[in-house]
Amino acid sequence: MTMLKTSKNQKRIIFSAFVNSGLENHQIVTQNQVAQPKIDFLRPLRHRLDSLEIQNRKLARFLAKMIPAQCPFERDILVFGRKVAHIPPMCKLNPLYDELVGLRFRALCYLADVCGEDIQSYC
Repeated sequence: MTMLKTSKNQKRIIFSAFVNSGLENHQIVTQNQVAQPKIDFLRPLRHRLDSLEIQNRKLARFLAKMIPAQCPFERDILVFGRKVAHIPPMCKLNPLYDELVGLRFRALCYLADVCGEDIQSYC
């Protein structure tokens, strides 16, 4: 904290909110230097799923049926009408969840736009 006194009024001006100490910046730099780059082993599979184009009606129907619209594992366990436990959605733990949801969406878009099918039965 740096304080200055003015000559006439003898008021103190505190600069600590405006001036950063070099220590904070130094700590950020050293933390970034220490952090190791993460190796993503699933990156090729993620890229493959993202680049997959749907061009077959049978494949689009299969994907729309097999990839669920919502997580099927989230449950409330009830005993005699009272909630005893809650099982959280496990889909978010799947490292390929976003890619699979995107693939299902592309399959549904293909069925609706190209094939002209009603996709309400898949939702």
